[in-house]
Amino acid sequence: MVGVEVKARGSLRLEDLRGLRSLAQALGPRFHRGVVLYLGRETVPFAKNLHALPLEALWRL
Repeated sequence: MVGVEVKARGSLRLEDLRGLRSLAQALGPRFHRGVVLYLGRETVPFAKNLHALPLEALWRL
């Protein structure tokens, strides 16, 4: 299972990952990765399986 959230901000805080962390805890080993898409410019690793990616990265795939 992969969780995806979208934030309409250019910066993120750890609490922005609260929903994905809850999902990871609820799913246990079935949770593979969590991604937050945001308006910033950098890819930011928050944990082993939680990352923030720039929304514009979708258009580069």
